[in-house]
Amino acid sequence: MLSIDPTEMGYSLEVAVVGAGKTPFGAFADKDLRALAVEAGEKALADSKCGPDAIQAFYLGNFAGPEFTGQNHLAPYISTALGMPGIPSTRFEAACASGGSALFHAFQAVASGIYEAVMVLGVEKMTCQTTARVTEILSGAGDSRGEVHVGSTFPSLFGMIARRHMHDFGTTREHLSAVAVKNHENGALNPDAQMRKVITLEQAMKARPIADPLNLYDCSLISDGAAAVILCPADRARRFTDKPVSILGIAQASDYVALEQKADITTFPAVQLAARKAYAMAGLGPEEIQFAELHDCFTIAEIVAMEDLGFVRRGGGGFFTAEGGTRRDGAMPINASGGLKSKGHPVGATGIAQICDVVQQLRGQAGERQLKRNAVGLAQNLGGSGASCVVTILGQE
Repeated sequence: MLSIDPTEMGYSLEVAVVGAGKTPFGAFADKDLRALAVEAGEKALADSKCGPDAIQAFYLGNFAGPEFTGQNHLAPYISTALGMPGIPSTRFEAACASGGSALFHAFQAVASGIYEAVMVLGVEKMTCQTTARVTEILSGAGDSRGEVHVGSTFPSLFGMIARRHMHDFGTTREHLSAVAVKNHENGALNPDAQMRKVITLEQAMKARPIADPLNLYDCSLISDGAAAVILCPADRARRFTDKPVSILGIAQASDYVALEQKADITTFPAVQLAARKAYAMAGLGPEEIQFAELHDCFTIAEIVAMEDLGFVRRGGGGFFTAEGGTRRDGAMPINASGGLKSKGHPVGATGIAQICDVVQQLRGQAGERQLKRNAVGLAQNLGGSGASCVVTILGQE
């Protein structure tokens, strides 16, 4: 069988982010999906000092626009509204990792020399549906013939992951709540966050149950929002911006969709594989990452991610969080943006918004959330219960 060593994977060109823009996340009854997307795209263009006529391809991350809004054929629907008719416009769907997947494929196109400037945009409009309908639509990212058929939802699946992690490693209810408290503290400082609300550990632990052992404060939000970035070869980046950010490593990996098919539900092989490839491409190890934006769709997901990415020992994520290790002044700051838990989770936009947040930190533009160690950052975008993952490492040029 052919085996590819990730250290031998190469691209002809280095790639930089030269523009980034996002909308606030929240519930916006007065803005439809296209309006949100156009707002983010125009902000990215303005940030890059790049006109729409310079963009040669458009990559859209969107999970369920047709189900949420009734609109199909979304990529040209949005790119033409941004003043970019004629260019190839393609939608990517990888559940909650849709934005990250669009970025991964856009990176490949630029790194191979096919295009000089591309836009990657993620968007989701979710609040136009009831909570019950949103839950039903999101469940489509699971195994519909197995898990969903017998009534499983993503809260229940991640509840099982949390309970098993507790059993195997001694993770506690307090550890889960410590993730929520920290992310709300960060999100309260983020002007684009949906829930700018500081909570206490007691509030987090005593919130309304959702799926044992998870409660309301363990679950991410139903959100509307969009985010966009512009990529170009690094050697031409200064044509577009004075503050380019280099993509040092990026990789996408997949695993089984159904939780029951995984040998161990307390770890995600797709995260480990994507991380291993991204680290190899960047020539870095986890100990050299200074901060990270992780996919905390549920508090247990952040704990598992930091373990799979090699930031802490296996089973140590909850303890590390409770000890303050992931705070902005901790040894490994995680989700200084507030994460999905506080910032919001418009599914297709999440992966690109993470990149925007890392870019802000690398540029020193994060305001009250600005980290002191900000030379190398990582974003991890997860799809479903670990079936898709994109890991991106970015650094100051």
